[in-house]
Amino acid sequence: MGNPLRTAQDRRLPRIPEPCALVIFGVTGDLSRKKLIPAVYDLANRGLLPPGFVVVGFARADWGDGSFESLAYAAAKKGARTPWREDVWQRLTSQFHFVPGSFDDDEDFDKLAETLDDLRVRNGITGNTAFYFSIPPAAFPLVLNQLNRTGLADNAKTGGWRRVVVEKPFGHDYQSAVQLNELVDNVFNPQDVFRIDHYLGKETVQNILALRFANSLFEPVWNSKYVDSVQITMAEDVGIGTRAAFYDASGAARDVLQNHLLQLLALVGMEEPTSFDPQEVRAEKLKVLRAISLPPDISTGSVRGQYLPGWVAGERAVGYLEEPNIPAGSTTETYAAVRLGIQNRRWAGVPFYVRVGKRMPRRVTEIAILFKRAPHLPFDPADVEMLGHNQLVIRVQPDEGVVLKFGSKVPGTSMEVRDIAMDFQYGEAFTESSPEAYERLVLDVLIGDRTLFPDAAEIEQSWRVIDPLEAAWADTKPEPYRAGEWGPRASDEMLAREGRTWRRA
Repeated sequence: MGNPLRTAQDRRLPRIPEPCALVIFGVTGDLSRKKLIPAVYDLANRGLLPPGFVVVGFARADWGDGSFESLAYAAAKKGARTPWREDVWQRLTSQFHFVPGSFDDDEDFDKLAETLDDLRVRNGITGNTAFYFSIPPAAFPLVLNQLNRTGLADNAKTGGWRRVVVEKPFGHDYQSAVQLNELVDNVFNPQDVFRIDHYLGKETVQNILALRFANSLFEPVWNSKYVDSVQITMAEDVGIGTRAAFYDASGAARDVLQNHLLQLLALVGMEEPTSFDPQEVRAEKLKVLRAISLPPDISTGSVRGQYLPGWVAGERAVGYLEEPNIPAGSTTETYAAVRLGIQNRRWAGVPFYVRVGKRMPRRVTEIAILFKRAPHLPFDPADVEMLGHNQLVIRVQPDEGVVLKFGSKVPGTSMEVRDIAMDFQYGEAFTESSPEAYERLVLDVLIGDRTLFPDAAEIEQSWRVIDPLEAAWADTKPEPYRAGEWGPRASDEMLAREGRTWRRA
């Protein structure tokens, strides 16, 4: 019997999953230690996990539960967003289990199945299990086939729901994405597949929808009549770290542009959904992805770059070719910029400039809506020299917030107009800190809410945008830029040809 005092419209009470297990494949890897385990602790600390919740780690290591608990303890304490409470951790780790194994070993997966069967009875989780693939993409098919062989993915056989969470990149081109989608959907029911893009878990990204559809102030001017252009930037001040093998095989476009930035573009460009039902939201995003047009001449409408040695934040930075384990003469791009269009009535003629780069001057991800200038300015030209485009800037990270930039008179006897900014910051406007993206997404997986997870059609359509770029770039060398610069000079020239400049992020 439900709570008679609670209604479906009451948003004050938190959503809490049914009793369930979370199986993390690759639990000893970076993603698990830096993001997943801290997210699980923070959820527990906020009282958002159900009684009997179980975490099962599976990795290629000869560890017992005690060693796994030590690793998890260090990871959670280092990465936790919420205050550390030893009593919460002790309750949580009493339900931690580790199954050592290899992905190609049938006996190891049989042991995993036995462990989950025991936990189903002991913890009352009734077969509810989410499998998190914190593993290299090349291992996806192997693990999926093992889950299929053992029946671990079969809802009917296990007596509860079974869900799978797959990290990006989902494939390396359109064809591989289609094949992987077919494999995943054959092993799990399509509605039980969660393709994660952690950017969609960020509060500032979700706020794009609130900003647009909860306010009458913005939506009337959110179209080609008033918008001059849109710039989406994801800049990182770091290099490739320990990801040399993966990064050199993928590059900036496959690593980030195909997923994070095209998802941001879809949220900016989509029409208002009839409701926030997951299917309605994804349907509107898919329409935008299908309407994306590439530049007629990719060689002039896109730029790829690779960083040289330089200085970032006052420290010496090596060039990409000097990074450990990068092949000499590699032509992999660490910077990509492209001019995209959206071929529909709302956005016809509005360029969407999208760029991503490593070893930039600072870390920032933002979406800038640049509005057209007023059709007539009844001022002396000298009085408006400092007046630029009105801008609405959504800062995704860091310093999360929204900036509205517009012209205002400078105090004094003359009518001098220059740009000023109204700045809203999450940290100042709200007393509660924003949950980390993985907190929200892990909770949504356990609840079964797929709103923030791209579906197979979105993934495949995104690759249809990227594949022609990769084909056009295949026999070219990236443009050089020094570490600490905002990308190659050719990127500035690409906008200059159309009378525009990159916004200074």
